[in-house]
Amino acid sequence: MPERPTEQRPLVTVEAVGRKCPVPIIMLAARLHEVPIGAVIAVTADDPAASADIPSWCRMKMHEFVAERPLARGSAFHIRRMY
Repeated sequence: MPERPTEQRPLVTVEAVGRKCPVPIIMLAARLHEVPIGAVIAVTADDPAASADIPSWCRMKMHEFVAERPLARGSAFHIRRMY
């Protein structure tokens, strides 16, 4: 099995800045199918709850939480689709 690069650019970004949780997660779940298995999708959000909720959702759904990257407003959360 080929190794994945440690830093992979998201193929899709879900813009959820200004939305309160759980809306960013609902938007992520609705658009996850847009990236192939093994690829990274990003969600931008500025709700402080997203920092805990998005990694928790990834664990629950068995997708890989890759990183939280700070933005001028909020953060970009990178998630690797696992199935």
